[in-house]
Amino acid sequence: MSLDEKLTDAFPEDLPDVIDDNLKMATVRDLLTMCLGQEQGSLMGEQRPLYQEDDWVKMSLAIPFQYKPGTHFVYNNVGPYLAGILVQRRSGCDLVSYLTPRLFKHLGIKRPTWETDPLGNSFGAGGLFLTLSELHKFGLFYLNKGKWNGKQILFEKWIEESTAASDTDNYGYLFWRGEYNSYRADGKYSQISMILPDKNAVISMVAECRNGEELMSALYDLVCAKL
Repeated sequence: MSLDEKLTDAFPEDLPDVIDDNLKMATVRDLLTMCLGQEQGSLMGEQRPLYQEDDWVKMSLAIPFQYKPGTHFVYNNVGPYLAGILVQRRSGCDLVSYLTPRLFKHLGIKRPTWETDPLGNSFGAGGLFLTLSELHKFGLFYLNKGKWNGKQILFEKWIEESTAASDTDNYGYLFWRGEYNSYRADGKYSQISMILPDKNAVISMVAECRNGEELMSALYDLVCAKL
């Protein structure tokens, strides 16, 4: 699987009857950067229970691609969902089964619960249930550049590429960039694992916060600044 693979090649059986020029240009990389080209976010938490469609792959690809991929940042669950679908189709198993021997087992994370779509596919854009300590291990794994207990599990080059800011926004491949040269995995209502390479530190939290910007400001001012 290549980041440069076109979505029209990756999902040939799921495409709409009319394929616009922007969809023809979209690649797997565009699934990870929130610059897919669609005008607004879909498959978001409050939307998912209300869809009448069961086939979310065909539904997602039928949403108009209003912008040239890579030019317009919109937080959108369609991208990571389709990326997760592609991994499952190529591997022949769900994401938990794929990641357990390759990642979760190494980090000491027991087989976790992960939300599924109506057809039983793992919902790669969210819905993964981790404890605070498990989330923190993920942050430490990235701080250690893909190495755990002396073993390189993930390429260091991928760690660097996935956490670098894009040309269009302060965002990598599903990672937000932040102050103090930080980057973070940031889930809904501030489920956060923030990595600060310059300070050799990881800050993780689980929360139910409806004002994420205020919480992030406090985190920077009261914790990061004092490290």
